[in-house]
Amino acid sequence: MANSFDELVSLIKDRLDIVEVVSEYVALKKSGANYWGICPFHNDSKPSMSVSPSKGIYKCFSCGTGGDALNFIVRIQNREYKDVIFELAEKFGIELPKKFNSSNETKNQKAEMLKACEKAAKFYKSQLYSADDSNKAMTALRTRGISDEVIDKFTLGWATNKYDVLYKELKKEFKDDVLEKAGLILKSNQGGWIDRFRNRIIIPIQNENGDYVAFGARAVDEGQNPKYLNSSDSLIYNKSKTLFGLNSAKDAIKSEDSAIIMEGYFDVISAQANGVKNAVASCGTALTADHVKMLARYSKSRRIFLSFDTDSAGINATKRGGEIIKDTLSSLGNVKQFDESHISTSADNKYSCEIRVVSPPQGKDPDEFIRTIGADAFKSFVAEAPLLIDFLLNNVLKEKSVAKTPQQKAELVSKIMEILKDINNKIIQTEYVKMVSTILGIDESAMLKELSKYDTFTPVHHAPVKKLVTNSSQFEIKAQKNLLSVFLSNSSSNNYQKLNELLPQDIIQDETLIIVKNTIDKLACTINNVRELTKSLYTEFIEDDNLTQILTDLIEMSEAFNGLAEDEMERAVRENIIRLKRCYQERESEQLRKQYREVNDDDLEALKLQMQLRDKIKLRTGDK
Repeated sequence: MANSFDELVSLIKDRLDIVEVVSEYVALKKSGANYWGICPFHNDSKPSMSVSPSKGIYKCFSCGTGGDALNFIVRIQNREYKDVIFELAEKFGIELPKKFNSSNETKNQKAEMLKACEKAAKFYKSQLYSADDSNKAMTALRTRGISDEVIDKFTLGWATNKYDVLYKELKKEFKDDVLEKAGLILKSNQGGWIDRFRNRIIIPIQNENGDYVAFGARAVDEGQNPKYLNSSDSLIYNKSKTLFGLNSAKDAIKSEDSAIIMEGYFDVISAQANGVKNAVASCGTALTADHVKMLARYSKSRRIFLSFDTDSAGINATKRGGEIIKDTLSSLGNVKQFDESHISTSADNKYSCEIRVVSPPQGKDPDEFIRTIGADAFKSFVAEAPLLIDFLLNNVLKEKSVAKTPQQKAELVSKIMEILKDINNKIIQTEYVKMVSTILGIDESAMLKELSKYDTFTPVHHAPVKKLVTNSSQFEIKAQKNLLSVFLSNSSSNNYQKLNELLPQDIIQDETLIIVKNTIDKLACTINNVRELTKSLYTEFIEDDNLTQILTDLIEMSEAFNGLAEDEMERAVRENIIRLKRCYQERESEQLRKQYREVNDDDLEALKLQMQLRDKIKLRTGDK
């Protein structure tokens, strides 16, 4: 058992091989001491990512992403790092520290709940073929074109209209509290136990790994409400983190590099049964950030299609879903807003995600469309699906026929501005304005002027002194990184104290690099070799991608110092310090010059300040 969280992470890292980890997601080819492959974190066209077995790190020389094996897993799976660590601990048989370790009773209860749900799913399925009142369920399924093969694939079943058929079956093996917590039974008014689902078609919900964790139940009788009854959240089920059909869709999402999000269980069942295998749905709840993160693990380009109903509620769900996807993934880069055919390819064409909308004109939901029109027709709509921004724009433009008065047109334009303001590329934005103004018969320059009001970028005007003090040049940053990288070179082993004494106290001035230096200082008190130091640093920075990336840069830069003799290393460090001090002095001198130029000559106190500044400038740069 690990005695602390840091020890747990350390034990896990000892069992992770960087090449094996990356190879699960990227095809690697050995070249020299390292391996190379296509970076999965941006639209890489050639192998830009290096994997170093000796350093235990990966580094993309195109997008800059880098880290150790654990960081790679967290990033590629787009998950919370603690979830990944706990999962790996279970995989490697490492017992969690007492602080994090669930009691054996809770673990056993979860295992029992999973078993109970699986037994329930199979029992419900048997009832579909054997219960006295199952004919109406089977008729409803056949009407939807659902065959025995589809019933088997999704373990579809029937909950009879009797009160305790499932309970009587499961109580032979499971305790009442397990069945209750799994959401299978309820307390009756008389104090006994009754089945939670009755007189309904049962749709078992499986998690990402295929475990049965919950159920959706569809009404079959006219006027039976609610239409759908869903399991509540439990120890084994969180609807905000579960996507219906993902367990059977994830391979297709990987191979097709895209996922289609639908609204209902039967939308997904019809889609997957008819060859649209990358379809999933949320489980009776709105799309969440966790749903998006789950899908992002399986699609490198994060191409997501929204295929909701075409009524007003469905359109609103599409808007909300688009916003959730953008908010969740936009930190990774720009959301795709136009196709490359509209603009020359550039370095900016690296997208955090691509959101498209599948909206067949017949006004049918995906289930009905696939059953009546066909899966091939649906696939053609997927292939031609517009980007979210085009869908939203076209949806607003449909209202142009009813916008007759100036006020109505102004309201319509206001809706359009809300969409166009999010376009980052000004050329594309202007082209959209030209198109829309033509369609609406509105002056283009007036629309552009109106759009300028929605410009959310407001320049922040700092005083020149403040700006000069806080913004370091790229050269300064590189020089400071050079100095820090020395501590991570092989030549620095057992020589931390001497290296530290060489550095002036204020030589590291970048705020982020100060954090790195302080962390090195803290760890160096108990660690006396570089490999353990870098491993511990990655653990310290595990929640911060920026610091992790900087650390990876430092490790790469440290190679320049490997193998140097002690006197050579000291000379290299001193040279870096001298150059960096010159940069700082020049920056301060420029700051003083600006202050000197901006003082009002008519003010007596200002004249005194001028004299002081002049003397300081002379002191810094010499009288010229």
